[in-house]
Amino acid sequence: HEKTIAIVTARGGSKDSPQEIKAFAGVPIIRYSIDAALQAACFDEVMVSTDDREIAEIAQKFGAKVPF
Repeated sequence: HEKTIAIVTARGGSKDSPQEIKAFAGVPIIRYSIDAALQAACFDEVMVSTDDREIAEIAQKFGAKVPF
């Protein structure tokens, strides 16, 4: 069985906090994408591809894998 993987891309590196970690309704924006992928129940894994350590930590906190 081949794995089905959801990949959420989240670029860091801006002067301010990256958009993905800014809160919307008290929740980091990236969490909405992670939650949607996890709840879809059609993916074997949910991964976040990012160049930002803080985004990676938040993504892992909410159940995504950050392999790079």
